[in-house]
Amino acid sequence: MISKEQALRYHAEPRPGKLTVRSTKACETQEELSMAYTPGVAEPCLEIERDPAAVYQYTNKGNLVAVVSNGTAVLGLGNIGAAAGKPVMEGKGVLFKRFADVDVYDIELDTRDPDELIRIVKAMEPTFGGINLEDIKAPECFYIEETLRREMNIPVFHDDQHGTAIISGAALLNACEVQRKKLEDCRIVISGAGAAAISCALHYEQLGARHENILLCDSKGVLHRGRAETLDKKKQYFAADTRARNLADALEGADIFIGLSVGGLVTENMIRRMGANPILFPMANPLPEISYEQILACRPDAVAGTGRSDYPNQVNNVLGFPFIFRGALDVRATCINEAMKIAATYALSKLAKEPCIPEVELAYGGTRFEFGQDYLIPKPFDPRVFIEESLAVAEAAVRSGAAPGPLQIENYRSSLKKRLQEMKNSR
Repeated sequence: MISKEQALRYHAEPRPGKLTVRSTKACETQEELSMAYTPGVAEPCLEIERDPAAVYQYTNKGNLVAVVSNGTAVLGLGNIGAAAGKPVMEGKGVLFKRFADVDVYDIELDTRDPDELIRIVKAMEPTFGGINLEDIKAPECFYIEETLRREMNIPVFHDDQHGTAIISGAALLNACEVQRKKLEDCRIVISGAGAAAISCALHYEQLGARHENILLCDSKGVLHRGRAETLDKKKQYFAADTRARNLADALEGADIFIGLSVGGLVTENMIRRMGANPILFPMANPLPEISYEQILACRPDAVAGTGRSDYPNQVNNVLGFPFIFRGALDVRATCINEAMKIAATYALSKLAKEPCIPEVELAYGGTRFEFGQDYLIPKPFDPRVFIEESLAVAEAAVRSGAAPGPLQIENYRSSLKKRLQEMKNSR
C-alpha cells in the first residue's frame, strides 16, 4: 500500500508535477534560433494561412490532446475544484504519453457554468487534435460533451462516461463466454446512475444487451416508471416497468452486477440470490461495492472483476483512452463515434483470447495468464493493445465516415509497430 508521504514525495520531487515541455527541434545556434522563431517561423505560418490543413504538417496539433476538467467530479474525491484536480489531469497526460505517445496539455478551468466551459473549449480548437473531458459532474457532463461533439470538428471524448463502458464491455463479453451466457438473454443490474453508469448501460445495448433487461439504481433506489417524472432525461430512458424498488430486489435472479456507486453497498446475501454462474464487476474505488474475496467465498460459480489492480480482471480505463485517441488522431477523425467505441471493445475482447506473451508475464512478476475466469481482458502493459486497439479504432473511423480514407491497414500497422519500438527505445 502506498503511503501518503510516498505519494506526496513522488509528486513534489525532484521537480513539482508530472509533466514538462520538451523541444523537438534543436535551438543551439543563431541559425536554429532564427528558424525556431523569427524570421523563419513566418514561413509555416503563411503556409497554414494558405492551406489550413497544413497545420498538421508544421505543428504538433495532430498529436496533441487537451485534458480538460473543472474539478467537479474528481475520481472518488468529488467536487474538489479545478486546482485540486490538476494532479489527476497531469496523471492522465502521463498515461497518454506512456502508453500511446500522445502529447497532452492539461487544462483546468475554474468555472462551473457549462456554457462558459463549452465556449472556452471551442475556442481552443486551433491548438488541439482532440479533447479529453475529465472529471466533470453529471448531468452537466452530458450536455457539455454532446454540444462540443456537435460544434467542434475534432474528437471530443468524456472518458469518465465512455472509458469504463468500453473496457467493462470487453470484460463482459468475455465473461459471458466463460459463463456460457448470451448477453442478450442476461438480466443486468447497475448500481449507480451517473455518467459512467448510464454510458455503460447504453454501450451494453450496442453490444447486444436488451433494454428491458437492464435495471439501474441510484441513491433513491431502482429507476422505475413511477419515478419517471422526477428523473432527468438520461435517467428517464432507463425508468423500467418493474416491481423492484431497491438494489436487493433488483439483484434477485440477476445474471450480471455492475457497480459504479459506493463501496460496501452490496452484501453477500444479495449476491447469493443472483442467478446461476453470475458475473460481477463492482468497480467503486478504492473500496468496491463488495470485495473480490467475498464474491468468490459465497459464489464460487461467479466470474468477477473490480477497478483495483491487486485483483484479477481490473477494469482499467488506461486500456481505452490512449489507444482510442491514437487511432483517431492518426486518421484525423472529426469525432469518436459509436462505431469506434465498439471497435475498441471488440479489439480488447479478442486480444484477451490470444496466448499471453512473455513480456506481459514478466511485467507481472512471472504470472501466467490464460483466457478464463481470472483473465478476461488484456493487461495495460501488453504492447499488443497499442497496435490492435489503435488499428481497430482507426479502421472504424474511416469505415464509418468519421475520417477520410482510404486507410492502408498493413501500412498503418507497420507505422504503429515503428512508433511502439521508438517508445521503448526512448525509455
